[in-house]
Formats: sequence, structure tokens, C-alpha cells
Amino acid sequence: MKFTLSWLKQHLETDAPLDVITDKLTALGLEVEGVEDTGKALAPFVIAKVLSAEKHPNADKLRVAMVDTGKGEPVQVVCGAPNCRAGITVVFASPGAVVPATGDTLKVGAIRGVESRGMLCSERELNLSDEHNGIIELPEEAPVGTSFAAWRKLDDAVIEISLTPDRVDCAGVYGIARDLAAAGLGTLKPLDTAPAPGVFPAPVKVALETAACPQFAARVVRGVRNGPSPQWLQDKLTAVGLRPISALVDITNLMTLDQVRPLHVFDAAKVQGDLTVRESTAGETLLALNGKEYVLPAGLTVIADASGAVLSLGGIMGGESTGVSETTTNVIIEAALFEPAKVAEAGRALQIDSDARYRFERGVDPASVVSGIEQATRLVLELCGGEAGEVFVAGAEPAWRRPLTLRPARVAHLGGVDVPETDQVRILTALGFETSQKDGLIHAVPPSWRADVHGEADLVEEVLRIHGFDAIPTTSLPRDEGLPKVAVTPKQRRTATVRRLLASRGMLEAITWSFLAPETAKLFGGAPDELALLNPISADLAIMRPSVLANLAAAAGRNAARGYADLALFEVGPAFRDGSEKGQDLIAAGVRAGLAVARHWAKGTRPVDAYDAKADAIAALEAAGAPTANLVVSTDAPGWYHPGRSGCLRLGPTVLARFGELHPAVLEALDLTGPLVAFEVFLDLIPQPKKKGGTEKPKLELSAFQPISRDFAFVVEAGVEADRLIRAAKGADKALITGVQLFDVYQGPGVETGFKSIALSVTLQPVDKTLTDAEIEAVAAKVVAAVTKATGAVLRG
Repeated sequence: MKFTLSWLKQHLETDAPLDVITDKLTALGLEVEGVEDTGKALAPFVIAKVLSAEKHPNADKLRVAMVDTGKGEPVQVVCGAPNCRAGITVVFASPGAVVPATGDTLKVGAIRGVESRGMLCSERELNLSDEHNGIIELPEEAPVGTSFAAWRKLDDAVIEISLTPDRVDCAGVYGIARDLAAAGLGTLKPLDTAPAPGVFPAPVKVALETAACPQFAARVVRGVRNGPSPQWLQDKLTAVGLRPISALVDITNLMTLDQVRPLHVFDAAKVQGDLTVRESTAGETLLALNGKEYVLPAGLTVIADASGAVLSLGGIMGGESTGVSETTTNVIIEAALFEPAKVAEAGRALQIDSDARYRFERGVDPASVVSGIEQATRLVLELCGGEAGEVFVAGAEPAWRRPLTLRPARVAHLGGVDVPETDQVRILTALGFETSQKDGLIHAVPPSWRADVHGEADLVEEVLRIHGFDAIPTTSLPRDEGLPKVAVTPKQRRTATVRRLLASRGMLEAITWSFLAPETAKLFGGAPDELALLNPISADLAIMRPSVLANLAAAAGRNAARGYADLALFEVGPAFRDGSEKGQDLIAAGVRAGLAVARHWAKGTRPVDAYDAKADAIAALEAAGAPTANLVVSTDAPGWYHPGRSGCLRLGPTVLARFGELHPAVLEALDLTGPLVAFEVFLDLIPQPKKKGGTEKPKLELSAFQPISRDFAFVVEAGVEADRLIRAAKGADKALITGVQLFDVYQGPGVETGFKSIALSVTLQPVDKTLTDAEIEAVAAKVVAAVTKATGAVLRG
């Protein structure tokens, strides 16, 4: 569940800072999985205006734009977007800015011989949406030179919490605000539940023919205008990862995320007669709003009209046949209750996941049907205009009142902390329980939205949760004699896994001293005086090592001197930054020397190179659980590596590993003969993987369709890394492109001096159907456009 801080504060009157709110959420059992400070990531991006956009002298698809950034002289930018033209207002990133989508740091560069001092950005590059067919075009009145994030009100923290299945009431922002208010972190603002009066009788009736839908409310609104939703609503949805569609659809998404009240809107002109909620018959079909057609088994809950056609799958997804569009003028708003077990059954049978299914199968508030349709009606009238009819309600609100009793002493007995009875009553009342006290007992009726509270133990849990689990004193459990403690920590398991992995790659484990000579330490970045030993074993072991590589390189030299020139060594051990308690890092390091492939009469030979070390580093990171698919390669390895044959593997700003050839000067100082390649993996910096569900492997999903490969050859400036082209090609169509392979790099006759040809093989994997030639060509065009935009490369003729 994602929401923004400003969205939360629309329901919660509080001055609490972000860190206090996130700490309290976790303490309440709403575990915070992450906080994304969008404003910080978008801080370098400003609003600018394109003054002119001339054709690039050396490329047909590029434009040379002069951009007014509001900070003095116009800036020259080379842009490949098809909509780059004079007069438009855009989002500009200057050199030094980090592109959120790729993690690349912008630099001043030359694209096809023309200097470019920045970038004009698309929505995908700013992680605002998947739109990347052109740069962002802002309204003309957008103030040039000001922060884009502040102007679009994106300088807001996005909080993501992990919900347990029983807490569906907190699958909406209002429920989260209610919990925080009960915990004393502010005051809950009341909802406006005033009904929207109907000005004409309900023209559409609803018949319920299945017990899987106990209540269904429908309301017709005439004369609506369904255009884009207001910017504030679009920004809310975009911030939590939803794509704005239209005002009517966005209103239903807002009610789902804000009130845990899934809704649906039908285009009334496309509905024939009254509605019927019934069970499906085997073989009926539904073309859903996700563009897929489903053949329904018997027994699913569906909504149909007088023609008998299925219009919607109850509690999961609507159909395209009655979906709203820009031409919609009359709508039917639906608010209903669906049996959770039946919703889950239908979702599993058809393999459909939706926000509505997530909430209905966990149990939506049974008292929210009428109030939900009233709130939705007011939003429709406010944003889309029109006039509302009367509400037609079929069925009745299910019985949900469950009187419970709490013995105040049970809180201390079950929870280990004594909470005064008055505080117990206050906490339950703040959570929406109806409470009273009689004969030394607390009588409580859970609110309609808390279907998870069934007994006295549940009431005790609510009191303890709001009072604070941290207030429960720590008490050690009695331990039987001889009962073993856990012997291996997750960190130790990860270290052992990395050791086994490196050994499986043909490397021999070495254990070297944690000390070395001061002169050697200087070759690897040096060490502060506090790392010098007071009583060293010898003068050559007088200081704690700043890098594991120094001793491994020396070991490789000793092996070479004894005739073992082709070898691979690794060590997992500490390197030291300073003398503090936290001044050491656990590092998996390795070196390779000599030949990568042993001499053989039927095989060619080659010496080891930087790519061997890179492969070792990535394999070690993957074994340690690092998200290797998200790694970015940078060329800022420290000075003991060869500057042109080395790099760093980064996860955001964090360097997880370094690799490359050791610098010739370092080899000379250590009296070694190269090449010698090395890697360093910082095990302590690798994030622990988030635990999702159980430990079983995910279901293997295989496609029945043949994969397709297409080759592309691009001409690009010689200084552009091939990795940039690969990442751009992968991002061109994430749904179909499953692999991009570099298979050729060429410089020479036929390619302009200062440029190179890079050939990529792109694999497309159809999932739903066999691709047509036109669809394949469309994906190929996306690949070319994405690579050109990201790197300035052009397709080789």
C-alpha cells in the first residue's frame, strides 16, 4: 500500500515529522517497507523553454535546441525526441543531475559532433509514467527557472507499508490516518458523508440473483463531461504508481485507495435496460478493461444487462463494452458488496489481479455501500458536472455488529503490560469501537470496517498495539538445558554462500595477513596513522590493510615465481578504513592472473581481462542476494585500478563492488607481471532481500510461443559505453523484450573516425499471442528510438 505524506495529512491533523510518522506506523503493525522522497530525486530538474530547435547537422533524427533555463544565457541541448520544437515548455536537467530511471549522472558531452549541455526529459526518465515517446510538454504558464517538482507538487514523500491480510481497513489512506490518530499522533478529520440529492427517479434497477452479492447500489448521473482529471488528482495517482486515465475512472481509483471503497462506472448509453447480478454460465466471455478476453467458467459472480451480456466481473474488473470514454455523457455508478471467497475464487480461476480484488477478497466495509456511492457522486458532480438521479439499492446491508466483552485484567495477563482501564476504553473508542463499562467489564462492538476482530484476545491485541508493543517489558523465555541457540546468522550464511560460489568458479581460497607494509598500503589508497600497529610482527606487517587485494596480488606473485602463473585466488575478510568500531568492511576479493583459457591444441588462448573480474563480482553479488538486474556500471574505480579497464557496480549511489585490471604502476611497485585483474565485493553494503511470503520458489511461467530475435547495428561515438545502449534497448518495451545481447563492436573502414559500430541481438518473447510482422516492426522502432534518445546512436545503414 502506497500513499503520500500530504495525502495522509488531508485526513490527519498533525505536525509530526516524516520519521516520527514512519516509526509509529511500524509500531502499529503497519510495517514501513520504504520511503521514497520524490522531491529529493527531482530537485535538480527545472522548468525551461525551448527557444529554437534546429536540425542536427550530422543526424536526421536529432535536434539542436537552445533552451532558456531562467538562469542567464540559453543552454545548447541535443535532443532526439520527435516533439522537440521551438516554443514549448519542458523539463530540463543540467550536467551533474542523476536521471531517476537509470541512475546515470549527466555530463557535458558531444553528440554526433555537437556539444550538449544537459537533457530534456520524458516522463519515464523521471519515473512519472511509462511514457517515453517524447519529452514532457508543460503548460505555457509554467514558470521558467523554477523547480519542476515544486511546481507539480511532487516534492512529497511516498510511504509504502506492508499490510497483513486481516488489515484491509488500512488498504485506504483514511484507515491509516485513523490508526495514527488513535495512537496520539494527531486528530482524525471527519469525512463528509452528506448525501448528494437525486433530482430524478432512478432509471436503472438492479436484481440480485446470487447470494454472493448481498447489496448493490446503482446511481445514474446525466450530462457529465469526462475529460482528464484535475492535476491534483492525477498527481495523487501518479505518486503511488497509477496511471491517470480520465476523470470518471480516476475518481473510482481515488475512492479505492482513499476509502477502501472499490467502485465501477458504466457508460449508461452502452447498457441495455436494467442490471442483474447473477452467476456466470460456462462459456460466457468478457472482454475486460485490461484488453484481454476471458472465457468464464460456471459459478462466477457477474453483472449483466437486459440483453444477457456480461458487463463486468463482480469485485474484480469491468468490461470494455460498457467502459467510459471521452464521449460519455451519462454514467451508472456502482457500489456493491461481494462475497470475499467468491471474489478470490474468480480471481484465481482467471488469473486477474486488481486493486478491487485485493480489497474485496479481504472483506470490504459492509456499511460503506451507500456512503461510498454518495461520496463518489459528489466527486463526479464536482469534477465532471451533470445531475444525479436517486440511488437504487438492491439487497440490504449484512449484519455486522458483534458485541464483545473485555476483562481489563486480560491485557496484562496476555500481553505482559498493565494498561489502565480508562486507557483501554480510550484506545478502543478512538479506533471506532462502541464501548461501555458495566460490572467491571468493557463491552465493545467492533466497527463495521474491522471484520478481523472476533474475540477478547483481539481486543487485547488492539489495546497493546496502540499502547505500544515497545512498552511490553523484555522477558527471556525459560531455556531447557542443552537447547542450542541459533548458530549461523543470515550474514554468516551469505558469506559462506559467496565462498562456495567463488570456489565453484575455479578460484582457490586464500587466507592472508590482515596487515601489510606501509609502502604497500599507499598503493591501495593509504591508511590513517591510527591503523598502525604498536607492536608489529615485522616491519612488513606494520599497518592494518586498507584493501584485501594487496595481499592477494602478492600471493599471486609468489605463485608466479614458482611456476604457477595461471591462477585465480579469492579471500573473504576485513579491510580497514579507520580505528573505530565500525571502521572495517567485510570484503570478498579475488585476483586472476595469466591465461583465462589454458593452452590446448583445439582451443584458442587469451589472457585474463577486466570482464573476467566483472563476471566474478556479479556472480558473487547475485549469490549474496543483491538485485543484480538493477546494477549500474560506472567508470570511477579507485586509483589502484587501470583507469581505462575498470569500473564500479552501483546500486543507486552505493558502490557494491569494484573490478578491473590493476594499475601498471601498482604491478611495477609489487614486482608483478601483468595482466592481473581483480574485484572487490562489499558484503556489508548488500541490502537484505525483502521477505515476501514463504520460502518456496515462484511458479514457473513458460510461454507457448516461439521467441523472436532481431539484430540491430548502431553507430555511436567511440566514448559511449555499450551498457548504455543495452539498458536503453531493454527499456524500450519491458513487456516483450526479455533479453539484449551485445555480439559485435567494430571500428574501421565504413565507420566514421571517432565512432564505432555496436551490434545488439534483441529477444522478444510473446506471452498472449503470436506477434505479427507489424507488431515486431513496431517494437523494433521503439528499440531504435530508445537507443537514439539515450545515447545519440543511429541505426547503421
